[in-house]
Amino acid sequence: MNSTLKKGIQIALSLGVAVWIFWFLYKDIDASNLWNQLQTSNWLWIGGSLVISWIGFWLRGWRWTLLISKEEGIPVDSTRSYHAVMIGYLANLLVPRAGEVARCGILTRTNGVSLGHLLGTVIIERSIDLLFLVGTILLAFLLENQLFLDLSSGLVDLSSLGEKAANNLPLVLGGAVVFFLFFYILFRRFRNHGLINKLQGFFRQIFSGVKSISQMRNPQGFWLTSVAIWVVYFLTMYFVSLAIESTANLTPGEVLLVMVMGSIGMVAPVQGGIGTFHALVAYILIQLGVSETDGKIFAAIIHGTQLVFMLILGLLSWLAMMRIPAWIKPDKV
Repeated sequence: MNSTLKKGIQIALSLGVAVWIFWFLYKDIDASNLWNQLQTSNWLWIGGSLVISWIGFWLRGWRWTLLISKEEGIPVDSTRSYHAVMIGYLANLLVPRAGEVARCGILTRTNGVSLGHLLGTVIIERSIDLLFLVGTILLAFLLENQLFLDLSSGLVDLSSLGEKAANNLPLVLGGAVVFFLFFYILFRRFRNHGLINKLQGFFRQIFSGVKSISQMRNPQGFWLTSVAIWVVYFLTMYFVSLAIESTANLTPGEVLLVMVMGSIGMVAPVQGGIGTFHALVAYILIQLGVSETDGKIFAAIIHGTQLVFMLILGLLSWLAMMRIPAWIKPDKV
């Protein structure tokens, strides 16, 4: 099987999974309910969420310029990096994960920055974003720990589990030691295996990415912008929650939890988080007391407005960057 056919099958499968999840979620939702919710929602809040998310896109572009070396090609300004980021989002709507290569390819074409260097900066960005996602999950747990415990107890009886563990403490401790020894030996035995190497490489990338930030020209700006980007994610979700009657009474901590679930849904390897975002956001809203129909409609509104917004901005950015002539490497003197 050639690589083009294999890639096409992967894209078709991811799109098929996304469409199936979306259909399964919304097959019982009456379209009139969605239309009524769209009519009764406060579009000033929704418009505000779009403005906030647009600021977030610009922040992503500016943060990227801090990682790009000025020694290669033409120095990249925040306008071009913003347009490249939006083209990346546009590409992700077509092919999962293609956006990272697409946005790097755009700057290689217009500014002459090497593709390898740009891909390295994207790896650093993704490593930091992963750390912030983990940090946000921990923050949501601290703010809404009782909800986490309630959700867990719905799956496992935590009180009886703790009582059994206390009554069999030596057995539990012994089992834990055997467990860690088993995985330590397994790791040592198969340390040259492809999967183990990938895991090692993954953690090395995160470590080297964090280390390299301290050596850049504006590390404080990078970290502050990274925090601001995740604040933007929260405000985008919070503004939409205020726009819809069924979610207007959610606390900031509960909205943060919804944002975390949505972020996890967007990480899934499907086009634009379609289906996975809706499923996880609707699920957590139902646990927060929102009706199933309202939870699914909320997920559809926030994802739909953001999707259309990114599509429009992505196309405008693509048109803007296509008007810039390709960079031609100057002849050596």
